[in-house]
Amino acid sequence: MAMPAPQGNPIMKQSQNGRLHRSLGALAAAVALISTQAFAQTKPIAYPAKGQNPQQQASDDGACYSWAKQQTGVDPAQAAAAPPPAQAQSGQRVRGAAAGAVVGAVAGDAGKGAAAGTVAGGVAHRQSRRQAAAANQQAQANTSQAIGTYYKAWTACMQGRGYTVQ
Repeated sequence: MAMPAPQGNPIMKQSQNGRLHRSLGALAAAVALISTQAFAQTKPIAYPAKGQNPQQQASDDGACYSWAKQQTGVDPAQAAAAPPPAQAQSGQRVRGAAAGAVVGAVAGDAGKGAAAGTVAGGVAHRQSRRQAAAANQQAQANTSQAIGTYYKAWTACMQGRGYTVQ
């Protein structure tokens, strides 16, 4: 009589898959944040078109920085140093398992209650991660848009002072 091949521990597989998904999600968020910050910190380059010396260019750059900041209400130094990304709450599975075990114990089967609570906690954790990712994407988009607006104003100012800006 042939015995079926062992399938492995399904709980361990779920745990390993969960860790893999969390790791991939964190990696994706980090890459998105880094690429957004790299874009946000890219300042256009101004080239003297009317023979301005480096001291004059530095003075004009400072004046245009102040003017663009006043006009747009955006300071690129502060926008680039945005707060850290939102993080999903942790511990929903443990709290769900504990609550499920209590409910299950009252009903006569703490094990089934704990399992159901763990599933519910996992759902809550995934929802929390999705909400944090959406909030981070919106914050990154807002920051990129604000810095883009600032650099348009800065570019206009520098061009008005005789520079070619790329």
